[in-house]
Amino acid sequence: WAVLVAGALMGAGDVIAQQVVEQRGLHGHHGPRTLKMMAIGFCFVGPVVGSWYRILDWLIPGNTKVVAVKKVILDQGCFAPCFLGCFLAVTGAVNGLSVQDNCSKIQQDYMDALMTNYSIWPPVQIANFYFVPLQHRLAVVQCVAIVWNCYLSWKANQI
Repeated sequence: WAVLVAGALMGAGDVIAQQVVEQRGLHGHHGPRTLKMMAIGFCFVGPVVGSWYRILDWLIPGNTKVVAVKKVILDQGCFAPCFLGCFLAVTGAVNGLSVQDNCSKIQQDYMDALMTNYSIWPPVQIANFYFVPLQHRLAVVQCVAIVWNCYLSWKANQI
């Protein structure tokens, strides 16, 4: 379920990026790009983030305020930087970039994307880790992430 939600919402984020941010219009919409973003959601984002939440809950069990803060520190200090780099690399590879072009694109986009991540995710994750049961965390994050997915799609697909 969570993997399906991640894929669908990655696709929705791309549609929003193309239609609202890039203002491509229906005739200018790049359908293969949306399908690629959905595939990345199904095959990478959903499984990786879902697994991460299970690992994080195993490493730091519970849902007190202190536990939530510890989880956010580990999530944002370790997982988010690694995940974001991998996401950009996967997106570049799926888009057919050469290794050299992909590395250049990651160097160009990574810090801006990471700083944007830090402006959005810590408060969301505090609430997520404190209030939301483990089995619903990925779905909650992906619902909040519709805007984040839009940003990531726009950022990853800028040339």
